[in-house]
Amino acid sequence: MSQIYQNLIRSAIFKLDAELAHGLSIKALKLGTLPKPNQKKDPRLKLNVAGIDFANPIGMAAGFDKNAEVPVALLKLGFGFTEVGTITPLAQAGNPKPRIFRLPEDNGVINRLGFNNEGHQAALKRLENLPTRNGILGVNIGANKTSADMVEDYVQGIAAFYQFADYFTANISSPNTPGLRDLQARESLSQLLSRCMSKRDQLAQATKRKVPLFLKIAPDLTEEGLDDIAAEVLSHHLEGIIISNTTLSRTGLVNKTVSSEAGGLSGRPILKRSNIVLSKMRQRLGKAFPIIGVGGVNDTSSALEKIKAGADLIQLYTGMIYKGPTIACDINRGLTQYCDDNNLATIRDIRDTKVDEFAKLAIPE
Repeated sequence: MSQIYQNLIRSAIFKLDAELAHGLSIKALKLGTLPKPNQKKDPRLKLNVAGIDFANPIGMAAGFDKNAEVPVALLKLGFGFTEVGTITPLAQAGNPKPRIFRLPEDNGVINRLGFNNEGHQAALKRLENLPTRNGILGVNIGANKTSADMVEDYVQGIAAFYQFADYFTANISSPNTPGLRDLQARESLSQLLSRCMSKRDQLAQATKRKVPLFLKIAPDLTEEGLDDIAAEVLSHHLEGIIISNTTLSRTGLVNKTVSSEAGGLSGRPILKRSNIVLSKMRQRLGKAFPIIGVGGVNDTSSALEKIKAGADLIQLYTGMIYKGPTIACDINRGLTQYCDDNNLATIRDIRDTKVDEFAKLAIPE
């Protein structure tokens, strides 16, 4: 199915506006018209991360299912987990269109969506009516563009979705909301984590259920910025971190037509950059700290590189645009074959094997 998609279906889809094509993919998932791969479960791919049991390490990143419309359908495609959002307290339209640009020569995408979503209440109604799901659901929370107190928006997100989330992600790294990345600065980050963890701990005590909180960071940080984030994450006893969001860099792109468009670049071009940042943070946070790696994964080879760079779990989104809806199943099948070929008891055995190699590299311009 993957080769059929790439050879035939993708060319037709790529003739459509990128945002229209995305909307059609959501509708197809709602209708159940996308193929459901026959994936055999492999105990060697099972992982316990931040106290959560994952059937396999491949997840759908936030951004695809912004409004929590199709989490169950995505899990049926072979993903071990899926992350809805980014969801803000109030509905907002996002930035003017066009705002998604494909770079086929690079297997990349530039977007400047700007947290377009229908807000907390619309997503809550959908999650309240979800059928039984076989997989893990993360909720990615963010701040409204016009918010007078961005940190309070994250606190509200934790309160709103606490009963539905298996984990939360505080997204402070999108480049498309003015001032959002400023929350990565140490003083601002300390305030954010203090208030979010306080609300989480309060709800955990009340419900007798502790939902882990992850932080999603950018790949465009300096070494000093990574030091500050690591220090705050550890001092606040955060449960995990996601590395990384899209980049503002355009280094090494082949495409010269839309590469100058404003927004965050995702996909294959950011694989090495995100792996470098991932490994640097693995060194700073230690071997036991949960890390989700995202950025540039579109096949088994890139997934293996991400794990070797220090990731416990992996997320993708742009990869599915280029490889089709069977991508999670295809990668998991490849990971199983890799375990067979290398006599691995668990895929975790290869984690960190390239951390030193990546971490010694400079973060690209």
